[in-house]
Amino acid sequence: MVSDTSRHIARVVPDVTGLDKEFDYLIPPDLDAPVEVGTIVRVELHGRRIGGWVRSISPPGSTEQRTLKPIAKVTGRGPAAEIFELADWAAVRWAARRMRPFLVAAGPGRAVRTLPLDRRTGMAPSPRSPATTALLDSGGGVLRLPPRTDVMPSVLSVAAMGPALVIVPQHSDATLLAARLRRAGLTVASIPGEWANAAGGVDVVIGTRSAAWAPCPGIAAALVVDEHDEALQEERSPTWHARDVIVERCRRAGVPYVLVSPIPTLVSVEEYAGIDGVVHPPERRERAAWPRVVVVDRSDEDPWKRSLVTSALIERIRDPELTVVCVSNITGRARVLACRSCRSLIRCEQCDAAVGLGDDGRLACRRCGTVRPPVCQECGAGRFANLRPGVTRLREELEAAAARPVVSVTGADDDPPAHAGVYVGTEAVLHRVRAVDVVVFLEFDSEMLAPRFRASEQALALIVRAGRLAPEVVVQTFSPDHEVLRAATAAAPELVLAAERPRRQLLGLPPYGALAVVSGTGSDVVAEQLVTAGVDVGGDGIDRYLVRAADWVTLGRALNATERPTGSRVRVEVDPARV
Repeated sequence: MVSDTSRHIARVVPDVTGLDKEFDYLIPPDLDAPVEVGTIVRVELHGRRIGGWVRSISPPGSTEQRTLKPIAKVTGRGPAAEIFELADWAAVRWAARRMRPFLVAAGPGRAVRTLPLDRRTGMAPSPRSPATTALLDSGGGVLRLPPRTDVMPSVLSVAAMGPALVIVPQHSDATLLAARLRRAGLTVASIPGEWANAAGGVDVVIGTRSAAWAPCPGIAAALVVDEHDEALQEERSPTWHARDVIVERCRRAGVPYVLVSPIPTLVSVEEYAGIDGVVHPPERRERAAWPRVVVVDRSDEDPWKRSLVTSALIERIRDPELTVVCVSNITGRARVLACRSCRSLIRCEQCDAAVGLGDDGRLACRRCGTVRPPVCQECGAGRFANLRPGVTRLREELEAAAARPVVSVTGADDDPPAHAGVYVGTEAVLHRVRAVDVVVFLEFDSEMLAPRFRASEQALALIVRAGRLAPEVVVQTFSPDHEVLRAATAAAPELVLAAERPRRQLLGLPPYGALAVVSGTGSDVVAEQLVTAGVDVGGDGIDRYLVRAADWVTLGRALNATERPTGSRVRVEVDPARV
């Protein structure tokens, strides 16, 4: 902070969408509040008043004083100086070309003129997690905790280190943990509503993904809960991930972090685990905290049967003592084909994903791009059935089989009735219903075999989510020997990583390479420039391209260096979750 900034020059990052320039303004002596790095101000740009963040302050030259416009107003406090440095890094990591999106995430959301007094207590309440404490003492790493394990001891271990930053995927989880921490005697700031308290100083700053950018003066440690959860990644461009932001923030601050998950991702295992690898409870204790996973093998049935109502499902939905949730992602992210001759599911011969029948009559894999003639890999037949039931029909069939009302739930629905006996819907139902006895995945193959390189991890994450909702999870499948189901039934998530590792290494997919999707009007021009820059570019050539490079820095710099044509609407998704 400069003690006397009167007549100094402030470099301002404009709060304007699409503008990737920064501008200098004079700091006048008559402002009603001091100006420092991070201060949110109002300035004039092209004849109108806009907001912005002060990025740096420097002494003026005589020419600059005469030509620069003055800052019009100080709005309030904003991100600390280290957040600007972190945003510079993120602008390359996620090919943002500008830091504005990160500063918006880091800001208070409303004007904050003054900060409350420091409320840090220095308390270290119990019970704390010995495994988490040991990880923190060793510099940080990855902790595998089974789905039905309380994460609170791990949070208390991090809080005992000093000011701590805790990131969770869901707002409801953040609210619950904040309340428990307050009952333990700690001071807590929930982001974004209590940004000012966080900046003033508390024991624990907690929130969802945007809290990765939140103020935490004197940060001593950080914890990311459920690092596998897709909610930790921003859906809009730039597609930054809270896990990666936290790791880099802790690295810069020289403090430890712990990434907690029942199913650590391959990225976290390969890049963020400590020298001792992933830490986890003893096998027996870990198995006891997983749900009971029942696999219903349908491989002996005709896969194009109209009904998904199996005898195992009927047994559960007819039991009036059980509340049952049935899940079927009808919108699907894959076409699941089955051979009418030998009943085998049609898979890619290179990466094992489900394949679809293209308009040209050939089988095409959307995961790795492999194309082959329309023949079954098992028997050579060429007649297939497309497996894609609908929720409406499923509800009718389930209601007839259960002999009691069935409530359908999708992402667009309001909260369902609290006391229905049977529910059916997309995976959104797993976030809408409470107090469930059984979760049944009606057609899980469309998840396990989806043409996405993270399909196995995402499918296992669905089972984890279901296992936290109910003590029993039933999976109906034509692929009973898939690594996802073997991992779930054995409570051994490392089986999925063991199968994923060689596939991703072969294809150069994260964490063994950097990946982005470039789409929208003008993306063809960007793609041509990337080819010239030596970046691997593929895709359908119709405003959507898959871009790969050896590492994130190479990819981000190449993307940021491209010129966008006038009137273009190019969208860049770095490390997209669903590709």
